[in-house]
Formats: sequence, structure tokens, C-alpha cells
Amino acid sequence: MTMDTEALKQKVIECIQTIFDPEIPVNIYELGLIYEVSILPLNNVQIVMTLTSPGCPAAQTLPVEVDQKVSQIEGVNDVHVAVTWTPTWNKSMMSEAAQLELGFM
Repeated sequence: MTMDTEALKQKVIECIQTIFDPEIPVNIYELGLIYEVSILPLNNVQIVMTLTSPGCPAAQTLPVEVDQKVSQIEGVNDVHVAVTWTPTWNKSMMSEAAQLELGFM
């Protein structure tokens, strides 16, 4: 992995940290909704994410927002966002900061 790839991955993560679940005042990265960020050849980005529940009102909009925002990062060629339900998201996947903010700790 080149430094460029690692730097790009960091930019992608920072970008994702600006996207918030509409119902929870915490960004989707800290919520633990992002399972994987991969930088593939040609600076293609693959993101595997989940949502808090299949019936989540943001189910239609969050993956699109992730795709659109990450696509705008300088150096990113193409973005593929895959939504998975395995493993099922639960509160333990949230960062400590998110759990503190939401009063789970």
C-alpha cells in the first residue's frame, strides 16, 4: 500500500465523518455504520456500510450521500457503496465518543 493510498483512505474517512444519520446527532463513521473503506487500483473507492435498521428512513439517502460526497474528493476515480446487513448493526459498534454523546456509557 502506497502512502498515497493511505492518505486517500484517510481523506475518505474524514469525508464520511461529515455525514450524519438524520435521526442521531452523530456521524455515520462514529456510529459504526461503515464496515470497510478500501482503496482499489486507479483510486477507485469501495465502501461497505450498513444502516441502523432495514427500515431506517435514511436507507435510500445515506448510501447516495456517501457516494456523492466521496466522489468529490480530489484524486478519487470511482466510488462503489455496498450496503450490507451482515453483521447486523448494534450499539456496541459505535465508537466510545458516540456512545458517550448518546448517553450509552
